[in-house]
Amino acid sequence: MKILTTICARGGSKGIPGKNIKKINNKPLIGYSIEFTEKLKEKFDIKVALSTDDEAIKRTAESFGVFTDYVRPDYLATDSAGKMETIKDLLLYEESLVKDKYDFILDLDVTSPLRNLEDIEKALDLMIANPEAKNLFSVNHAVRNPYFNMVEENSNGFYSLVKTNPDGSFMTRQSAPKVYDLNASFYWYRRSFFDSDPKSAITDKSLIFAMDHICFDLDHSVDFLFMEYLLINNKLDFQL
Repeated sequence: MKILTTICARGGSKGIPGKNIKKINNKPLIGYSIEFTEKLKEKFDIKVALSTDDEAIKRTAESFGVFTDYVRPDYLATDSAGKMETIKDLLLYEESLVKDKYDFILDLDVTSPLRNLEDIEKALDLMIANPEAKNLFSVNHAVRNPYFNMVEENSNGFYSLVKTNPDGSFMTRQSAPKVYDLNASFYWYRRSFFDSDPKSAITDKSLIFAMDHICFDLDHSVDFLFMEYLLINNKLDFQL
């Protein structure tokens, strides 16, 4: 089973400037995902592939042992560029080098590094057990629930629940249907997923892997500070 592990890191972040190589607990953020691939290599036959348009990111990746001649095309280095086409372009490049196709693609998101090997292994087992599944993405149990405590504006300017139950409102969060937050940490794809031109990781045949530990994406500066606090003070509820 041949696995391509992709790490996509575009330059020019606006929310947290330079976040992909910004140091967190004295290590560049991208270093956490690259070092994690060393654990993966002990279990799987993987190739680690980097997609970036930024020389500083490329040099930082090289300092952690990941080298590449691939350069992300300009049209995939914009704010509006989609992640699916970015991964596909990298996949086709890597397959052109080995003149063969990979069986699975594992995408590790640089900005959501709170994952462990057990997560990856169990998630892949779910994919293998369900051959109809196109892909799988990591999630956490959501704190808010659109059936219970999330509202949106109606056409008349008033507010009501985002989702309603035909049989009446749910009186407790526990009785409402389970919902999940995408935490963007990792995504498994079957190679056939990229035979078309998918625009989203959410398909009609997607699976989830619900993490039982803390995991979140770095979108804002406060997220970065919070994650750094957890790392520096050994406050994570699991082992990286």
